[in-house]
Amino acid sequence: MADPPIFSFFCTSIIVLSLLPLSNTADTLSSVQSIREGETLVSPGRKFELGFFSAGSSKNSYLGIWFVVSPETAVWVANRNNPLTDSNGTLKISNEGELVILNRANSIIWSTNSTKALRNPVAQLLDSGNLVLKERNSLDSADYSWQSFDYPSDTFLVGMTLGWNFRTGLERHLTSWRSTDDPSPGDYTLKYKIEGLPQLEIVSNGSVKVHRSGPWNGVGLGGMSKVSSLIAKTIFVHNETAAYIAIEIFKDDITAKFTLSPDGIVQTLLLKSGSTKWDLTFSVPDNPCDNYGHCGTNGVCRVNRSLRCLCLQGFMPRSQEEWDMLNSTGGCIRKVPLNCSRGEGFMKLSHVKLPDLIDFQLFKSMNLKECKVECLKNCSCMAYANSDVRGAGCLMWFGDLIDIKEIDIGGYGQYLFVRLPASELGSIRSLSKKLVTITMASAISGLLIVGTALSIIWKRRMKSRGLPSGMDDIDLPLYDFATVAAATNHFSQTNKLGAGGFGSVYKGILSTGQEVAVKRLSKYSGQGPDEFMNEALLIAKLQHRNLVGLVGCCIEGEERMLIYEYMPNKSLDYFIFENDRSSSLAWKRRFDIVLGITRGLLYLHRDSKLKVIHRDLKTSNILLDADMNPKISDFGLARIFRGDDTEAETRRIVGTYGYMSPEYVIDGKFSVKSDVFSFGVLLLEIVSSKRNRGFQHPDHHHTLLGHAWLLWRAGRAMELIDEFERASFVVSQAERCIQVGLLCVQKFPEDRPTMSSVVFMLANEGATLPLPKEPSFFIERNSDTSCAYFVKEESNTCNVVTVTLPEGR
Repeated sequence: MADPPIFSFFCTSIIVLSLLPLSNTADTLSSVQSIREGETLVSPGRKFELGFFSAGSSKNSYLGIWFVVSPETAVWVANRNNPLTDSNGTLKISNEGELVILNRANSIIWSTNSTKALRNPVAQLLDSGNLVLKERNSLDSADYSWQSFDYPSDTFLVGMTLGWNFRTGLERHLTSWRSTDDPSPGDYTLKYKIEGLPQLEIVSNGSVKVHRSGPWNGVGLGGMSKVSSLIAKTIFVHNETAAYIAIEIFKDDITAKFTLSPDGIVQTLLLKSGSTKWDLTFSVPDNPCDNYGHCGTNGVCRVNRSLRCLCLQGFMPRSQEEWDMLNSTGGCIRKVPLNCSRGEGFMKLSHVKLPDLIDFQLFKSMNLKECKVECLKNCSCMAYANSDVRGAGCLMWFGDLIDIKEIDIGGYGQYLFVRLPASELGSIRSLSKKLVTITMASAISGLLIVGTALSIIWKRRMKSRGLPSGMDDIDLPLYDFATVAAATNHFSQTNKLGAGGFGSVYKGILSTGQEVAVKRLSKYSGQGPDEFMNEALLIAKLQHRNLVGLVGCCIEGEERMLIYEYMPNKSLDYFIFENDRSSSLAWKRRFDIVLGITRGLLYLHRDSKLKVIHRDLKTSNILLDADMNPKISDFGLARIFRGDDTEAETRRIVGTYGYMSPEYVIDGKFSVKSDVFSFGVLLLEIVSSKRNRGFQHPDHHHTLLGHAWLLWRAGRAMELIDEFERASFVVSQAERCIQVGLLCVQKFPEDRPTMSSVVFMLANEGATLPLPKEPSFFIERNSDTSCAYFVKEESNTCNVVTVTLPEGR
């Protein structure tokens, strides 16, 4: 019986479609297409390409991904363990919805082995270099059934993570090629080790340590050089669901990759825009001291020294004969055994990579003093240190110490306190006393005379200026009133930039020609002397390209003035809430501003010497320099958290309606998650060009947060985008901004992400984003219901209010 015509047509169509050649510019492979030798996928922005290739002089064929500008080196290889012996391979999506590679005999030699079923699967190559298997119309990375970023080869790309997914048990690590001609797994592996404190390790043959970075110390990996914050940022995440390391590149004109070479060296390579040549900027191991345990147990390795290895004080070479032959791998032993007697103490080593965490204990709640006491109590404790360079946590070592290395001042070195018997401590103290006596005797008289004179002069000068207590602790230029008055044309109206409850801001030009903004505190200001001092002290100690810079201050009589660097483009609210100005702020500029704010806030929360909660993050406190770079300003309400503090409570609620978190408004509790909430509001305002406070919609009475939530839940999130941005916005970036904004404004602080997670989610296209829960302040509140608050005007140019809850006396 003949086939029905419609059935024949359908079968013929399928056959024809499957034989159609793939477009040279396609980034997506459908279930009826395939890729053969000479055919490729190219990512949407023409950054990456996927296809079959041969490595070096090898005749074997592999499926790989490479940069379009440098196709000679693959950054990911699929069938590393099972190469094609000819050029007759085919990549396609199987009937089961998996990506497979078939050989000449149509046998599967490689498969994604994905477990998530897909109805209409496609494979897409993203501009991050990530090959993903997903539903055709899905834009949610959570819907990927498989992605190449989960299975790295020898190269780490921006957007990847190195570490563990605890939910799936998946570990992501790099494995070197066997050789430049052979992509099969080689001898070396780069892993993110998470036992105790996280650290990076290079191991050979599965278990032999070749190099380690040193443990995470609160701001970076110990023992590593600091990478310029203008180019790259290392992100660490460690929570219940995942532990990983990621890299963010700040400069759009720089591309980076990190490759584990066949000889076990991690190379950092940068490519400038318009160039086809990769520049090697950093490699590790780079010198003998980078090799694991180069000086053996209880030895210290010193870079660029003729005598590279030394035994710790109180130790001697295990074999002097071997040390004389410059073979120090045998390490060192104690000259005098410890007997846990009275008089034992510790010798301080400065700027070193801490020993490997083999036999150790970690106490995160202890400070350094408590750590010392605890170590002295335990006769087996050989050394101790802070686990966090900012002064928190306690690490104690038991047994021999291995892989200690001196670190340059510019690196992430730490202090290590090594236990010594009383006899050894006595010899150190005796030698120190002699050196101090010889060195100081000839200079101390002169120093005392000069120091006393300078101290008297300084104190008289500060007293005459009425300098408040605490200001003499900071290195900040002081200007007299006459100088500031002359700079601002005697505070003329033509120089006035704005005003608020604190006073007025004036533009000024110093005698050096520098343009400044002078914040003059009104005697009737709601910002009292405490807030003024807080702002001056904080900004003087904080330095970041996304924080406003403090030039100096003036304190004379009743006058209190802060002198800032001048921001010619005013504040962010000046642009985004006015239609005629909003149209000049294209999507790319807005997204760059968002990223700049996240970096500034992350610095305050995690990377500065002080852990700072801003408490008044809003559009009017984001200033814009001549290049439209954002600068977080106004630290009058900021609070410093110390040690392990994670939350504080106050009866004096200060901040701005529409930006304050619910736990702060209702209970007076604030933390880094309060700032995260404010940032979420800020992010949604930037995307929509609408204020959260006072938002109005004809169909409901929700706030901007509630409106964004409704649109997102209905799958219409793109309707939130400002109409002037719609011609230039990038869909994937806009979707991430809206979803991250909603994650930040969730009701409960524990549900909100940290700023490090926010930075990672916004900067990485391939990042998997959690689903947000309903936001706080879903319904607009009538300000009359807040009658317990004292409301004052914040600005003549902004229709917002700052609230203060009077404190009972």
